[in-house]
Amino acid sequence: LWRKQLVALIQTHTQDKKETSEIQRTDSDRDRYRQTEIWGEREREREMETRERDLERLIPMHKSGEVVLSVPSSPLASPIHVAGREAVYKVIRSWASKKFMTGCVILLPIAVTFYFTWWFIHFVDGFFSPIYTHLGINMFGLGFVTSITFIFVVGVFMSSWLGASFLSIGEWFIKKMPLISYIYSASKQISGAISPDHSSGAFKEVAIIRHPHRGEYAFGFITSTVILRGRAGGEELCCVYVPTNHLYLGDIFLISSKDIIRPNLSVREGIEIVISGGMSIPEILTTLDAETIHRTVAGSFAIPQV
Repeated sequence: LWRKQLVALIQTHTQDKKETSEIQRTDSDRDRYRQTEIWGEREREREMETRERDLERLIPMHKSGEVVLSVPSSPLASPIHVAGREAVYKVIRSWASKKFMTGCVILLPIAVTFYFTWWFIHFVDGFFSPIYTHLGINMFGLGFVTSITFIFVVGVFMSSWLGASFLSIGEWFIKKMPLISYIYSASKQISGAISPDHSSGAFKEVAIIRHPHRGEYAFGFITSTVILRGRAGGEELCCVYVPTNHLYLGDIFLISSKDIIRPNLSVREGIEIVISGGMSIPEILTTLDAETIHRTVAGSFAIPQV
């Protein structure tokens, strides 16, 4: 019996030891797990601090919390290099724009001249080209040559007495028509302004008048002369047409012939000056009186400039 009790006591003691060792193991495992968790948290905190420190170095923060992107400093990004680069870009840009504008200024009048010449050739060629096409003759420029020849023959014929008679009869019929007469009269006045026959042209001479203020001058064309008669006698006035924006729009002034400056310019040159906006005006203008004195008087003569 006592042996059985001893064995049971030993077994109980052994079992208690096992349970105690298991509890100790469990406690030690828990402690180790807790220490591992603490170490892991510390490592994570260190990693977070390291990341934040690296971000602060790469991306600086303002006091307000706003993020400011920073570019790594390089010798090419210094203010001196940036200013020099901008100056070089400005010089290249200004040089390229000047050369481009120079090319435009040179090519624009050439292109406009060729365009209007080509348009005029096609326009004049269209008068007689249908006749040649109907006859089976297809040759570019033949209608243009025929039209120019026809215009030349009409000019020669109308310069004769017989042609002038036919023209006067035709104008008499045209003036009887209500609407066509106004169109014909206006177009005849415009074409007569550039007519080589100064006796029949609408513009007789180029004139310079003092207008609109004192010390200012305006270009005009003398169209006719008028005698203003009064008690003191008669005074010769010139009817001066001063165009504004276009050649067929302008103002008419009656000015004393003594106050008119007559430059040594033809009517065509005056029209070119008006149409070009004054860009074709010569550098020095001479009056007809000064030119006559310069030819007759020996020696040097100061030509007055206007």
